Amino acid sequence: MGRLEQVFERRRAAGKKVLVAYLCVGDPSLEESIELALTATAAGADILELGVPFSDPTADGPTIARASERALARGGGLEATLRACAAVRARSPVPIVLFGYYNPIFVRGAERVTLEAKEAGVDGLLVVDLPVDASGPLRLLAEKEGLSVIPLLAPTSSPARTEAVRTARASGFLYYVSLTGVTGAVAAPLEDASAAAGQLGAATGLPVVVGFGIDTGEKARQAALHADGVVVGTAIVRRIEEGPTPEARAESVGALLTSLRKALDDR
Repeated sequence: MGRLEQVFERRRAAGKKVLVAYLCVGDPSLEESIELALTATAAGADILELGVPFSDPTADGPTIARASERALARGGGLEATLRACAAVRARSPVPIVLFGYYNPIFVRGAERVTLEAKEAGVDGLLVVDLPVDASGPLRLLAEKEGLSVIPLLAPTSSPARTEAVRTARASGFLYYVSLTGVTGAVAAPLEDASAAAGQLGAATGLPVVVGFGIDTGEKARQAALHADGVVVGTAIVRRIEEGPTPEARAESVGALLTSLRKALDDR
């Protein structure tokens, strides 16, 4: 098993849930993003989603969109995010998912990106705007390098789309979007999302994590009830945005993830 599979297997064997942490790489700087990623793992994150800043992040709410703008203004992008992945990998065995949109991959070249991602210690790719039934070419290139391509499903996904996940030899895990909308925008129906995630896990044979709308321990518990884990992104990015100093940002991010880890473990 790869690192992603091992994390889910280990948490499942212990009767625990997986905690996935998202950061927009380059906000507030490339160097600080690396340190914050390591802070997140020390505080209990099982998997890191290291986000490639993008100029048109259509699935993301205003908090992450602002983070992308700041990161791009400081020279961030796909190449810088890959450097951050390599720097984190040199200091931690934590599974890393390269998170972003397809345009930067297309521009750089999908074959080149999968090779560079493997060299940087990445375990999987999560491409927000690439539906599973259009991901075949990227999936083949990723499989060649031993990378997972993480599928996404949402409340609006059809049975045919769910079947496409099952038949596409998807691996790693499945990301279930808890609501129709963008990240951090409205309150999500997390108990309903968790029940749906459990059903999708049974249908696809993949571990399922629930994302969008999780910013407290209670919400994490609700989302994880029937799912294998949860994803926290906007809440982390907001704390980074609001922190006045590197020390304050690290303390705030660490405190959030520690509280979420405790809530998941004590549920």
